[in-house]
Amino acid sequence: MQTGKISIRQARPEEAPLVAKLIMTAMTDECCLFFCGEKYGIDDFHRVMTRLVERDDTQYSYKNTLCAADTDDNIMGICTSYDGAKLHQLRQAFIQTAKEEWGMDHSHIPDETKAGELYIDSLAVSPLHRGKGLATELLKATIAKAQSLGISRTGLLVDTGNPKAEALYLRVGFKSVGTNSWGGHPMKHLVFQDK
Repeated sequence: MQTGKISIRQARPEEAPLVAKLIMTAMTDECCLFFCGEKYGIDDFHRVMTRLVERDDTQYSYKNTLCAADTDDNIMGICTSYDGAKLHQLRQAFIQTAKEEWGMDHSHIPDETKAGELYIDSLAVSPLHRGKGLATELLKATIAKAQSLGISRTGLLVDTGNPKAEALYLRVGFKSVGTNSWGGHPMKHLVFQDK
């Protein structure tokens, strides 16, 4: 999909280090450190996240990620989403890797989504490219992705302490349908429902 001077396209395996960094931006350093534990740091988390993005069987896979790219094909932002019906299957790689790499057991993480919803796991735009409408374009492309998959709902969690992001989602047409918790943070569950 081409929009003005940007294109929205599928991520590629070789772009995993940058995609991982942007996913981590969406997660925040605090959440990343929550998942890898006190003995490990951001670089350790990035190394593991890069491996997960390179794979095709994880929630963070390049196959689940749309990129906003400039005319030189440089990634400016990403949106990682997947079918909520596949949450448990896709999450297994993260759970197993967290046990092996950090000795952390995340097998009891609450479900962020469920069947019948294309779940937006991560949306992030590089700081150099914010304020250009890229997040809106990525959201619209992800809603179109849900429609192409025959999924009528597109959902996400937004941190209750991030009103700017929540305002963006509401402008695009998302509506609040409840609350949740993720990475130790209280969240609102927002959904875009096809008419």
